[in-house]
Amino acid sequence: MKATSHGGTRVHLDPAGQGRMPDAARAAFVHWTRHDDRYGPYELEEYLEDVVRGELADRLATALHPPHGDTALFAGAADAFAAFTEQLPLGPGDRVWTTPYEGHEQLTALYALRDRTRCHLTVVPLRENGDLDLEWMQAHLDDSVALVSVTHVAAGCGIVNPVEDIGRMLRAHRCLYAVDASYSVGQLPLDVSRIGCDLLTADGWRFLRGPQGLGFACFAPELKDFYGPSDGIRPRPAPHGAAVVALNAALAERPQCFPDEELADEVRDVVLRAPGTEVIAPGGVQSAMLAFRHERLSAGLMRKELAARDVVVRKLVGQENPLYLPGRGITTAVRVSLHHDTDAQDIARFGEVLNEVLAAAYRSPAVDAPRRQQEGATILRFPTRAAAGEDIGALGLPHGR
Repeated sequence: MKATSHGGTRVHLDPAGQGRMPDAARAAFVHWTRHDDRYGPYELEEYLEDVVRGELADRLATALHPPHGDTALFAGAADAFAAFTEQLPLGPGDRVWTTPYEGHEQLTALYALRDRTRCHLTVVPLRENGDLDLEWMQAHLDDSVALVSVTHVAAGCGIVNPVEDIGRMLRAHRCLYAVDASYSVGQLPLDVSRIGCDLLTADGWRFLRGPQGLGFACFAPELKDFYGPSDGIRPRPAPHGAAVVALNAALAERPQCFPDEELADEVRDVVLRAPGTEVIAPGGVQSAMLAFRHERLSAGLMRKELAARDVVVRKLVGQENPLYLPGRGITTAVRVSLHHDTDAQDIARFGEVLNEVLAAAYRSPAVDAPRRQQEGATILRFPTRAAAGEDIGALGLPHGR
């Protein structure tokens, strides 16, 4: 817990949304931002080239264990993935697989790929418990599958997808394998060589605790041309140099430990014991992220009431996972996530405050309306629910093309 200006303690349970920068990283970010503003970019650029980029590459390699050393920096994982899909040379005979747990930014890039190449975009079906159906994948896998895109941990429900099992399945086939690790890097141990992916993308401001606006791609040597200059491809904004310095400083302080699994179980128990809650936790393996909603209280109001009592959580919008959450009637939810420094006192305080907020909700006639009347749907231009295992249409294009 962290002391607040009014003498209390703040419980931060949203590293999946924005990790708290270590003091050294924040100081480096402020120093080099001011230096760049006052003296121009030249000294910062020299410092990046002479010191930081090599150190950062080494620290990312230590965190990811890639079989190769190629990394590129971007403004975020979404930009890194789009830079890849915008150049992928597919055609109408190619198939691309994704999952119901993909984030909307990855889906935006995949829809654009489909528009450009006329490839088939297919959603891998789920088993009854919410796990990806690996038997379906094995039965339908052939050399027409050109790309498989999987998110390691889903932003909206915390499921951990079996990326290593999928990598072993794909190893003997011609398809490229892309993994979005934005919500797993820094939360779970990662080993790119064991995953077997050709491309891993991630944000640097979540569990890695760097500043916003900085992500990276770790890619196989055969994809090197995808991340070089290319005619006709829109240039990607580079992350600010001060952000790169800050991420390097954050990784320098990153301990080789992860959120406590027992504390994650305690959070789940706290929410399950709270009156009127519904936990959104599909699949057999869950991460240290938990989403839930309440029968009376909207997610937005819960977040505000918890924040007023110095407990920081996240309000989720269903369209963050547009192929999974909205089709199941989930428009908004609350997400709790843990970091390696979350302790038992934090969880106990969260439980106390959550029960206090919910007790007040049951006493108040102002929140007696059904949940769906209080929650406003956020509409993005995505299908609310795709038929799993079938090609999906998007943006007015014919279904399955």
